[in-house]
Amino acid sequence: MTDNTNPGNFANRPKEEVQEIASKGGQASHNSGFASMDPDKQRDIASKGGQASGGSFEKGSERAAEAGRKGGSATGSS
Repeated sequence: MTDNTNPGNFANRPKEEVQEIASKGGQASHNSGFASMDPDKQRDIASKGGQASGGSFEKGSERAAEAGRKGGSATGSS
C-alpha cells in the first residue's frame, strides 16, 4: 500500500478487487449514459444532432475554435 489513501487509486485496493475490476475491461464499470438509455430515447436525442447538448462552449466562441483546432491531439506527453 502507499501513503495515498485515495480509494480511486488501484494501489490502495486489495489485489483481488483490482483483478475483478480489470476482468470487466471497463465494460461493466457503470450503467449510465447514452448506451444504457431506452432505444426510443436514444433515437430522439440522436435525431436532434447535438442540439440538445448542454455544451461547454458558446456558439462561435474562441474557446470552441481552439478546441476544434486541437481536435484529437494529445494534451500532454510522458
